[in-house]
Amino acid sequence: MAQKPKTYFNWSSGKDSALALYHILQQGQFKIDRLLTTINAHYNRVSMHGLRKEVLEAQTAAIGIPLDILEVPENPSMEDYNILMGHKMEQLKSAGYSHTVFGDIFLEDLKKYREQMLSPHNIKAIFPIWKKDTRLLIQEFLALGFRAVIVCIDNSKLENSFLGQELSLELIDKLPQNVDSCGENGEFHTFCFDGPIFNAPIAHEIGPTIFKTYDNPSDKKNPIQFGFCDVVLKT
Repeated sequence: MAQKPKTYFNWSSGKDSALALYHILQQGQFKIDRLLTTINAHYNRVSMHGLRKEVLEAQTAAIGIPLDILEVPENPSMEDYNILMGHKMEQLKSAGYSHTVFGDIFLEDLKKYREQMLSPHNIKAIFPIWKKDTRLLIQEFLALGFRAVIVCIDNSKLENSFLGQELSLELIDKLPQNVDSCGENGEFHTFCFDGPIFNAPIAHEIGPTIFKTYDNPSDKKNPIQFGFCDVVLKT
């Protein structure tokens, strides 16, 4: 019997990652034995999502797959990130990994970037939910029993009231027409805390909300503001 390819999964802590991991585990064709997450070392939180490291650790422990962390500085340039990620991929290739999995859905430029980054290391990228209808994906996510809350929003796309809300079909129906059902364009990010890939739900509560402004690389005169709500483990 052929041995399954040794594979690591790029884990964001959100809904798309959770659904992609569910699908790849159901397929049973790959040996998924590592979840790789990028952490901002200055804040000790998941990049983009703003999730506390200890919440991420509780989440991946409930999934039962070992966590591997790539630490990046507070404000890494693209060059800094590429160097750090390149070193991590060298380590993973040396450890015998030949495949990796992403939860991307339709961003062609991002898919191309990932494949170009992986190519020098001869690691093949797998995209289990690629090109699937995002409305159908969110319906499937909820129908399978997954649960998630919105922990980050692009303030130019969504009102603050969406922060901390648990995903539901009713909430998705309230999204503005220009916002993707899965937030695939970066309109929002989530924390997934329950579902068929978890041994038990993550007991948590929603903490304070903060807002941060970042430089906009495509428009220097109009910075981008994001809203974040904290997630705290229940003790």
